[in-house]
Amino acid sequence: MAKVTVYSTPSCPWCTRVKRYLSEHGISYSDYDVSKDKAAAEKMVKRTGQMGVPVLEIGSNIVIGFDKSKIDRLLSIK
Repeated sequence: MAKVTVYSTPSCPWCTRVKRYLSEHGISYSDYDVSKDKAAAEKMVKRTGQMGVPVLEIGSNIVIGFDKSKIDRLLSIK
């Protein structure tokens, strides 16, 4: 299983949905609150050029937003 990292904020409804989706499918992940963790926010922007959340790292792949089809493909969720 690829390592999964979620960059999120507490006020983001799509962040909540993506984390719930991962949990429902038994996918463990590391979650970084970029509203409080400046280093994580800088890493996210540097890697993706994105300032919006959610951003997921699945292995070496980046997923911007709750892109369910891409998440399913990268994690082999059927």
